[in-house]
Amino acid sequence: MYKLFLKRWMDLLAAILALPVLMFVILIVGILIKLEDNGPIFYKSKRLGKNGIPFLMYKFRSMKVNAPDIRNEDGSTFNSENDPRMTKIGKFIRKTSIDEVPQLLNVVIGNMSFIGPRPDLPDQISLYEGNEIRKLEVLPGLTGYNQAYFRNSIPLREKFENDVYYVDHISLFFDLKILLKTFTIIIHRKHVYSNHDKSIGG
Repeated sequence: MYKLFLKRWMDLLAAILALPVLMFVILIVGILIKLEDNGPIFYKSKRLGKNGIPFLMYKFRSMKVNAPDIRNEDGSTFNSENDPRMTKIGKFIRKTSIDEVPQLLNVVIGNMSFIGPRPDLPDQISLYEGNEIRKLEVLPGLTGYNQAYFRNSIPLREKFENDVYYVDHISLFFDLKILLKTFTIIIHRKHVYSNHDKSIGG
């Protein structure tokens, strides 16, 4: 009942109620992004959605315009506190997770949930092994089991395993635990960056 019906309606109601907050954040953060380099406010990235159907995920732009795509050795997206691709305001909104706020629009549209596996880039589907593709059985989330408990402190393979675990254990109680834990990890700013960083071009 929760997984098939109630979860979506709770997502939609919460996202609609949060839209005034989103508009306020867009106004403030959008001005700061524009003042820094006059580039676009939003970053739209194609991601894998439920059943592997691609969709556009919205974020505040935290990197310089036309920044190169850099990956870690395991195929995960590279991120580092000293990443020269990030703008000054980008470092702040990335560290505080404010860059993810526009994904409330994705929740309203229906291609994301508040809680679920974080959506991968389309080409990362080739990295799935065994039953890891089962993470695509549910809507991706603004936050999830990995983000709440580990964020970027574990390798990609372990993240995939955790995503499948979430799919097999979805419940209202589990989602509430993840949501509360997410607030905690954001406040303490833990595991924002990978432990397996590499130098740019290295």
